[in-house]
Amino acid sequence: MSTERPNKVLSPLPSQLSTYVSDTAPWRGALRPARSWLHSDAPSQSLNGPWQFRLSPTAAVAEDFASEDFDDRGWDSIPVPAHWVLEGDGAYGRPIYTNVQYPFPIDPPHVPDENPTGDYRRRFDVPEDWSDAERVLLRFDGVESLFRVWVNGVEIGSASGSRLAHEFDVTSAVRPGGNVVAVRVHQWSAASYLEDQDQWWLPGIFRDVTLLARPAGGVEDVWLRTGYDHGNGRIDPEVTADAAAFPVTLRIPELGVERVWATPADVAPLDIAGVQPWSAEQPRLYDATVSSATESIALRVGFRTVEIRGDRFLVNGRRVIFHGMNRHEAHPERGRVFDEEHARADLARMKRFNVNAIRTSHYPPHPRLLDLADELGFWIVLECDLETHGFEKVDWADNPSDDPAWRAAYLDRVQRTVERDKNHPGIVIWSLGNEAGTGANLAAMSAWAHARDPERPVHYEGDYTGEYTDVYSRMYATVPEIEQIGTDGFVAPLLGCTPAQGARQRTKPFLLCEYAHSMGNGPGALDQYEELVHRFPRLHGGFVWEWRDHGILATAPDGTPYHAYGGDFGEVVHDGNFVMDGMVLSDDVPTPSLHEFKAVVQPIRFAFDGDKLEIMNLRHSADTSDLRFCWRVEHDGNLVDSGEWDAPVLAAGESGRVPLPPVAVAPDGETWLTVEAVLATATAWAPQGHEIATAQLDRSVRRPVPAARPRRDWRAGEGTLTLGIAEFTGGSLTRLAGRPVTGPRLELFRAPTDNDESRADRLEGSDNSVLGVSSADTWRRDGLDRLTTRRLGVEQAADALHTVDRVSAADSALSVTVESVWSIEDGELELRVEIEPSRGWQSVWPRIGVRFELPDGTAPVDGADWFGLGPLESYPDSLRAARTGRFSSGIGDLAVAYARPQETGHRSQMRRLTLTSGGTEVLRLVALPDTRGRRPGFTLGRHTPQQIARAAHPFELPESTTSHLIIDAVQHGLGSRSCGPDVWPEFVLRPEARTIRLRITPGA
Repeated sequence: MSTERPNKVLSPLPSQLSTYVSDTAPWRGALRPARSWLHSDAPSQSLNGPWQFRLSPTAAVAEDFASEDFDDRGWDSIPVPAHWVLEGDGAYGRPIYTNVQYPFPIDPPHVPDENPTGDYRRRFDVPEDWSDAERVLLRFDGVESLFRVWVNGVEIGSASGSRLAHEFDVTSAVRPGGNVVAVRVHQWSAASYLEDQDQWWLPGIFRDVTLLARPAGGVEDVWLRTGYDHGNGRIDPEVTADAAAFPVTLRIPELGVERVWATPADVAPLDIAGVQPWSAEQPRLYDATVSSATESIALRVGFRTVEIRGDRFLVNGRRVIFHGMNRHEAHPERGRVFDEEHARADLARMKRFNVNAIRTSHYPPHPRLLDLADELGFWIVLECDLETHGFEKVDWADNPSDDPAWRAAYLDRVQRTVERDKNHPGIVIWSLGNEAGTGANLAAMSAWAHARDPERPVHYEGDYTGEYTDVYSRMYATVPEIEQIGTDGFVAPLLGCTPAQGARQRTKPFLLCEYAHSMGNGPGALDQYEELVHRFPRLHGGFVWEWRDHGILATAPDGTPYHAYGGDFGEVVHDGNFVMDGMVLSDDVPTPSLHEFKAVVQPIRFAFDGDKLEIMNLRHSADTSDLRFCWRVEHDGNLVDSGEWDAPVLAAGESGRVPLPPVAVAPDGETWLTVEAVLATATAWAPQGHEIATAQLDRSVRRPVPAARPRRDWRAGEGTLTLGIAEFTGGSLTRLAGRPVTGPRLELFRAPTDNDESRADRLEGSDNSVLGVSSADTWRRDGLDRLTTRRLGVEQAADALHTVDRVSAADSALSVTVESVWSIEDGELELRVEIEPSRGWQSVWPRIGVRFELPDGTAPVDGADWFGLGPLESYPDSLRAARTGRFSSGIGDLAVAYARPQETGHRSQMRRLTLTSGGTEVLRLVALPDTRGRRPGFTLGRHTPQQIARAAHPFELPESTTSHLIIDAVQHGLGSRSCGPDVWPEFVLRPEARTIRLRITPGA
């Protein structure tokens, strides 16, 4: 370390700036080779904290800011790590969201002159005892996008690769005592063309900055490659250190290992008996150290063997099924800034929802996240920081993936990815990146990764023909196509393949790197994908897109906080709310789709067979000794009995049977047996008793549904009428149980979901799909959001009222006939609604239901208690997480706060519903099944579907003085059309006749 001030390095002149920011070279200057991110006891100093900061609108800014005597007292203070666009309440620019398109013209490698540039400065002290250090390094763990570094006025170097680690050698520039580091960060650079991931563009120093004192005789790098075979572990070590650093010692105290390597030539593999393997289910780690005389490196070692055998992907000899999530780093206030407490909670939430794998879309995460993933247990597909998706807009012309000028940048990115994270046992596949076309540079990345780490397979979805990757990967393939991929001997062509190439791809393990696009309310039909995995061993599951919404916390004009998406910050180019596509909302709330995922992929399956319950352990390697198996019996949702089995311990892949408990059947009503597998003891990610898997068996005695009573004494009637608790004027309902109520009004519209709105241009879906036209387009075209009613007739009897209405779509000859009969049956008010569409309807319908309006009055309806499916919303192709029982909820909690308001809150298969006000029952409704045994569902909220559809954000919904109850005979499915298949034909709602029957009584 120098004690003299070296000569300063001149910075580029303003005329050279265009060349500088357009340089495709990944780095310049004193950058050290990539190495592992290690836990060392060598001295280090965090430079996180407040830095002086200024922002300029272009890269052409004054160059004297790096000198030591520069006066930065007039600058602002900004935290590091942070994104400058998320600081200063908009003073430093705003975030930009794009999915595919670049937010600047495609003119590689050039970027616009309007290039926001942030200058950072910080003073720091170097301890006197660091004077013995052989080298001093300055490490940046993440800077977006191109940055240059000066220390004490000396230019050290520059680098790009926003989510990659860079260590600069600053030994000659630092001195004991006070020092100044200056960093210039350009938002746009040539590297931006390689970082077109589906996410916010968020510039700045957003990961840690650390000063490292490297001791003489230290350990520069360590790689403990491990293997496992039937109780025996193997370590193939690689130690990077000068010869003077030896002897180097490996210690694993728990295993009694102490191996001393006297010279570099002595470093050799070692076998260790009596080890327990690492897996995502049983993440067994052993503490290890690799030490020289001057430095000790701490590692956590997991023993596992990764291999591809034929078309099977195996870990420790057993087939892996990925029940995975694509995970971006995202937080509504911090953006991609890492917070360990939040990250640990995030991973624990994944475990609680049966997620066992993570694809780090589409870049390496903060390195501590991988430590946590090793500890908690996840299969990791570690992805390189690479995507050039915007070139798709120009038919991949000039795509860097096949341009020799970009080869060094591509290789640098994969090298920094692999070297940083190579010690993690959870990483089982390297991924070259995402949606970057194909070309020689990707093939070179793969060749380098194979040479450096031949034990881990290489993945890249864009290699459709399988030229340079080890697994066959696709995104958003349809269920029929996946079935063809999994079927032996099938010769149908595969996407982008000749027959010979397709045959080669079918010899590899197949995974869906993205599927089930989870945008808004959806996706549907998750269970169809899971069923294929169990039918076809070649299929190894996949990764849902994606884990979490990327909303950024913002404030509405009225002061209401909300989660903003593309366009909310005034971006000229943006992709709207496509960034809100997670199974967890921006504020960490799991969506119903995540509950559905948990139920679909549960690792314990139950099957009822006569008087036996079959229990199947579908886990990769864990037996069932950590679980308890419980049961309970409910009558109409009320608990009457419960217990627990003394079930045998089942090894992974085994099945066993236990006798069903005696079940007392309800004489009047429904009887349900619920079985569960729960944690026997608490874990690091869930408490004791946490439910892992569940199933239900209906043991009810079926009784006939009372038939509708025909009447022959109808007569014309237009005046007032009272039928039990119902009051009518002119044939229209005005009051129920003394409170104002209007309806039933035919409702065929729902506030379109994101899937409903999609006009997917590469759609592969069901037979109701039309390219370029969304389902919502057809609904609005056919006027389903603005139906009009004409009464055709009103008749009444002594104890009944009969009305016939013709409901027409605006500007259309299409219509629906609605026949309603109110009557007193067995002393109770009954409503029967017959819905019959006219001929000529061509499109699918979103729903077939009737709507009631319940003005607040003195007792606003604010909650519901129901017996049916719950507790969360459910739809025809998303029912696996729902169970039959009795549930209650406030009216606000019945809906999901999707970032863009849309259809939400539907509860299926309703038996009984009680509306409440302040805890007091207002009205009770009993749903009678139709002649085919089908039961309606219900939605209760404060807004109509039309009001919801007009709002782009929750704060735009109008104030409401009315509650709206919709009883649906049926709803259209959800699908995954926002980026994937449309609603499966089985769940498509086509115009059809339906009947709704309700018994209505006053509250208790």
